[in-house]
Amino acid sequence: MKSANHAQIVVVSTFSDLVDTVFRGDLNAACWRRELEGDFKEIVSKLELKANLTEVSMDDLRTLKLSAQGNLARTQIMNDFQQLTDAGALPSLNLIKSYERDEEFDFISTDVYSFHVDRSAIGTDTFLCTYYGAVSEILPNHLAEQKVLVPEIRQKLRALHQGTAAEFENFLTEHYFDLHYQAKEGAMPVKLGSGHLWRLAVDHPAQACLPCIHRAPLENDGEYRLLLIC
Repeated sequence: MKSANHAQIVVVSTFSDLVDTVFRGDLNAACWRRELEGDFKEIVSKLELKANLTEVSMDDLRTLKLSAQGNLARTQIMNDFQQLTDAGALPSLNLIKSYERDEEFDFISTDVYSFHVDRSAIGTDTFLCTYYGAVSEILPNHLAEQKVLVPEIRQKLRALHQGTAAEFENFLTEHYFDLHYQAKEGAMPVKLGSGHLWRLAVDHPAQACLPCIHRAPLENDGEYRLLLIC
C-alpha cells in the first residue's frame, strides 16, 4: 500500500514485493518496513574501522564473537545480503565514520550529504538499509529544486565554465552538478528509519518515474553507521 502522507512511497511486507514494485508516475520509493531483532550496536562495536568508510565482508562478519542478540543481528544482515545477491544486486556492508566532503566550491556541493539522485546507463535501483546510526533521508521531488537551475548558482557555474552554452550543459553533467538538489522552503525530508530495507528509483534511460532524491545524514557524534547499500 502507498504511504498516506507521501505518494512517492509504497510500503510492502515482503522482499519479493519490494523488488517487484513497478515505479511509475509519482511512485519512486519502496519500503519493506521491518522491526528487526538483535543487537546491531554490538556488531558495530566489534568491527574494525580501517578508514572513514570501511567495507565489511561477510567473512569479517562471520568471524565476530557475538552474544545471542548480536548473532541475531548478524543473521539478519547476512540474510539481507544473500537475498539482494540472489536478486542480481551487488550489496556492500559499510561501517561509516564519515564520507568524504566536497569543499571545492562554497556555492555548491556534490557529496552524498547533499540531496541528489543516482544515475545509471542501465536499468537498476538503489537498495539501502541502515542497521545502526543516523539514517538517510529522501525528499519528495515536488519539494526539491535542481541546484543548477537556481539562478545564483547557475550564474556562478557559468562563470566557472567560460565556454559555449552547449558545452555548459555537458559540463554540468560531466561534473555531476545536475544530480544535486536543494530543498524548497518549508520542505520536510522523510527519514528512512532503522532496519527498513528501501529501494529507490535511479535515473536511467528506461525509467518511468522521476529518480528518488536522497542524501546521507550527518553522523551522530562518536557514533558509527552500519549501512547495507547497493
